[in-house]
Amino acid sequence: MTRYAGRRAVVVGQGTGIGLAIAKRLVEGGAEVLLTAGTARDRADASAELGSAARVVAPDGVESAVGPCGGVDLLFAGAVPTVRPLLLHLKDGGAVVLTAAASTPASVRVLAAELVSRGIRVNAVDPSCIEAPAGGASPLPPLGRLGSAEEVARAALFLATDATFTTGARLPVDGGLGHP
Repeated sequence: MTRYAGRRAVVVGQGTGIGLAIAKRLVEGGAEVLLTAGTARDRADASAELGSAARVVAPDGVESAVGPCGGVDLLFAGAVPTVRPLLLHLKDGGAVVLTAAASTPASVRVLAAELVSRGIRVNAVDPSCIEAPAGGASPLPPLGRLGSAEEVARAALFLATDATFTTGARLPVDGGLGHP
């Protein structure tokens, strides 16, 4: 599949779970991906899983790693402060997708307003009731099951690539829980 061919993406914040799921879908679609992972073990595991289309670096090395790869089309991160240092690498017309659990609704809208003049869209996924790798017990949402990191990744990629007339929005991925 070449859905994301020719695109450069940076996924900041986690080399496991949702971040890894986003990176995997991007790589499968032909994108060039830079992923951050906190531990050496997570970096090695993510590198093995993603293959040569992705670079996996420590979080403190992301800015220097982004520099040589040129313009970034898509940026995925947990929170606005993580995104700010990378904005100068983001191409005009690009997209930012935040994980809303780490970002307030106001911060998503403020960043969207700041970047609208560059044609950059800023949105957020708002995951809840997602399976954790440890498999801890949680109350089930109305859909009767926990969601997966893959389902959150699909929502994030929708906001980044298909929702081209959407900015400043938060998309709940919560199985019908309907939290604000």
